Amino acid sequence: MTRPVAFLFLGETLLIPHLWPIAEALANEGVPVDAWVATSVHEALLTRWSAGLPVRIRRAPGFRRVDGPAGRNPPLPSKIPVLLRLLPRLLSARAVVCAEQTSLWLPRLFPWLRLPFVKTSHGVGSMSARDDPRRRAAALTLVPSERERATYLARGFAPERIVATGYVKAGFRQRSVTRPPFAADDRPTILYAPHWQRHRSSWWSWGEAVVRRIVADGRWNLIFAPHQRLLEGAPDIRMLMAELDRHPHVHCDADGFAMVDGSYTAAADLYLGDTSSQVIEFLIRPRPCVFLNPANIAWADDPAYAQWACGPVVDRLDDLLPTLAAAPAGHGAYAAIQARFAAESLGDASGDAPARAAAAIRAFLAGSGR
Repeated sequence: MTRPVAFLFLGETLLIPHLWPIAEALANEGVPVDAWVATSVHEALLTRWSAGLPVRIRRAPGFRRVDGPAGRNPPLPSKIPVLLRLLPRLLSARAVVCAEQTSLWLPRLFPWLRLPFVKTSHGVGSMSARDDPRRRAAALTLVPSERERATYLARGFAPERIVATGYVKAGFRQRSVTRPPFAADDRPTILYAPHWQRHRSSWWSWGEAVVRRIVADGRWNLIFAPHQRLLEGAPDIRMLMAELDRHPHVHCDADGFAMVDGSYTAAADLYLGDTSSQVIEFLIRPRPCVFLNPANIAWADDPAYAQWACGPVVDRLDDLLPTLAAAPAGHGAYAAIQARFAAESLGDASGDAPARAAAAIRAFLAGSGR
């Protein structure tokens, strides 16, 4: 019997759309897959999608049964103890595929086990932590674009270990929302998606004022769907969401899988944010973007803020509403920049990336003799 390829679904649900399409593509080619899950939320989603495929849904040590909405980002068991307890069970796999760096502690700490790890990207952008030493423990790293691949080669990674596949999430077929969640009207829809890290986020300085001004103005529908982890650092957002959700032109989401599966970036007409890489996903189809700079960062020559060239940057809160109102008419000045930036960042976003990622894993396994 062919040994399975193990996929680690041990982190936030935001990782699933970057990981599941590859597992699905391999399984569609007849490769057996073991999907290790940390919670009943992960288990329910993957069980539904894997029907009829050679996929075993397996509960990792420390598995938690969690009540709540399907897709809600659940409380997770501590990952390092889970990984250490899971390791003996992974030794029967041909390879292990993960979408986050914590799992790479295993090959970094235990390289003599000769268990190859494949790291696939989750998210893209100029702030990715490419210099983390755990990344060098991956036997194969899948990145979306040749530009991203070049950043690893410049750091001395072996060329054969870094493969550009295109943007895997663009091939995720299980989106929760296919149309904007509002009654039909002619108002354009803004997606506000602030980052979760305080030093990179607009939330703590301006966030509440931003959403209140947009809601009170009334010219736009608003989807307020921040990064999942923002709620961990700012739990009071839930009270604000409960208040704002009473408005028919506002949709707040703190728990739905639509926050992370690409539903809202596909549905919105205008993106409002700061440094989240979600904007690059939004720009698969170029549309107006506005960026918030409450700290007045001198960003123009800083490659970490390269995405801010894709739309106007607001340095004063009082300029927010005029900038949003002007953004559609001014989009022509940014459309070509956005298309180029998305293509360079994401590579191919046609939806074929999962098949290419699966092919890269199969070629790696054939070449390594595993």
